[in-house]
Amino acid sequence: MYNNFQKYLQDELQSIKDAGLYKNERVITSPQQAQIKVGDGDDVLNFCANNYLGLANNPELIAAAKEALDTHGYGMSSVRFICGTGDLHKKLEESIANFFGTEDTILYASCFDANGGVFEPLLDENDAIISDALNHASIIDGVRLCKAVRYRYANANMEELEECLKKAQSQRHRLIVTDGVFSMDGNVAPLDKIHALAEKYDAMVMVDESHSAGVVGHTGRGTTELYNLRGEIEILTGTLGKSFGGAVGGFTTGKKEIIAMLRQRSRPYLFSNSIPPMIAAAGIKMFEMMSATNKLQDKLHANTDYFVAAMKGAGFDIKPTQSAICAVMLYDAPLSQKFAARLQEEGIYVTGFYYPVVPKGQARIRVQVSAGHEKEHLDKCVAAFTKIGKELGVLK
Repeated sequence: MYNNFQKYLQDELQSIKDAGLYKNERVITSPQQAQIKVGDGDDVLNFCANNYLGLANNPELIAAAKEALDTHGYGMSSVRFICGTGDLHKKLEESIANFFGTEDTILYASCFDANGGVFEPLLDENDAIISDALNHASIIDGVRLCKAVRYRYANANMEELEECLKKAQSQRHRLIVTDGVFSMDGNVAPLDKIHALAEKYDAMVMVDESHSAGVVGHTGRGTTELYNLRGEIEILTGTLGKSFGGAVGGFTTGKKEIIAMLRQRSRPYLFSNSIPPMIAAAGIKMFEMMSATNKLQDKLHANTDYFVAAMKGAGFDIKPTQSAICAVMLYDAPLSQKFAARLQEEGIYVTGFYYPVVPKGQARIRVQVSAGHEKEHLDKCVAAFTKIGKELGVLK
């Protein structure tokens, strides 16, 4: 049987390569930080990590993780409700709730699991989910696992959202779900308007803060801080794998009854090991650091403003952004790969994104700015983009 299937896979893989859409992985041989080593090559500046606050190699987080290895061991070897809940897990959940101003928190192995496990335990065929068209794949997959009636509105289009809400009045409960920051474009969801519509049409709201927590808002507390809605949104999901240390682990935080129901019925929580104690300890330390100072957020915001202005000044087509994501539009998939490869030769590490990650004809290089970057790093990146842009005919 496999001979036929093998031939099918080989043909499919070749067609992906022929279309210029094949994704190759590059191996990093150093810690994740602003400057990294790729394979056996030279050091390059990393502009494609989600390491927004530059904490992935932070000495204080490393020390906290090492201490937890000595005091709590390597792993829990179990799911939470059997014998996999530790004191560090409970303390981290409390820290997350305090940070976002919510009532309770539940930890997952990843935010993909958090999003995959949030809908089915709470909603059924009598209810409605109204989802932004550009929501993350994990939200899409989570919605598919739920029997609720599904509605979809164009990205951040409040007129379409209102129409969906009107249609959904025949359902029992309504949940609007949106990314806080849309990862491919960098725009922030208009949460103030979403919240107003939710109140008007008796709906709840869920926001995935993965790319907005640590980034958006004066102190990095995400979209609810930006729009002065702290504690008002029913469900927030997020990750420890981006701004918050760059490791693993996800969470859902929000109303206490929702979190309680997820502990009882959320399948990724009930059937997956709890995160290692060292990850929980580093997370606790990270939230302590973020509560003590706003230095990293201030630097990130300054770096992003400087970089976006410089790239626009150089003549690049940049998507409007309200985050640390700068989408440099190239539109052609093979061009995005060639551009990224040439940038690596110039010491700039980025990735070209193309279909199916973004729509066809919308290929781009997504540059992610970090508080770990210094001004000279940003200047070198802009100079390299400008050089290759002229070389490949993107700039005149």
